[in-house]
Amino acid sequence: MTSHALKRLTPEMVAEIEALAPRYPDRRALVLPSLHLVNKALRHVPLDAVVDVANVLGLPPAEVQDTLTFYQFFHQQKPHGTVRAFVCRSISCALRGGDELLEKLCSQYGIEPYGTTDDGSLTIEPAECLGACDFAPCVLANDDLLKNLDPAAAAAALEAVKIRADQQNAQRPQPTTHSPMEDA
Repeated sequence: MTSHALKRLTPEMVAEIEALAPRYPDRRALVLPSLHLVNKALRHVPLDAVVDVANVLGLPPAEVQDTLTFYQFFHQQKPHGTVRAFVCRSISCALRGGDELLEKLCSQYGIEPYGTTDDGSLTIEPAECLGACDFAPCVLANDDLLKNLDPAAAAAALEAVKIRADQQNAQRPQPTTHSPMEDA
């Protein structure tokens, strides 16, 4: 790790990244797991976090940014919702109402696909396939696979996931963000 002051990564996040290192053949292989770790903590991966990850891994920031932008999973400009719900659009889900489910959920929550509610509690995004065709249509909400949904069941299940996420977040210390005043 270089001696640059980290702006977004907490010492705990750095320790988690370093704990993963023995599982991988080199530091470059840690890029994607590190981005997932940052995304989980911050709900997005802002540019200063990309630079931090690069510093921790001893890589050029462009390499980390290239990996980040290859995947649509990561938001960079602003955090996704506390609950991130992926509505499957595979052929199985589409045939059983997945596209309508996406439309109804977005309408119910007053957002467009890829949008986040004003209170930051929910982001709804289409997904090409969740690999759960037996349970079509389905939604992956954070780590919960919601199966065989209609719009009413999906909304109720999302509300349950939101409540659980709020409870978990209340128990977890939140990472602090860098303040320009710290540089003064």
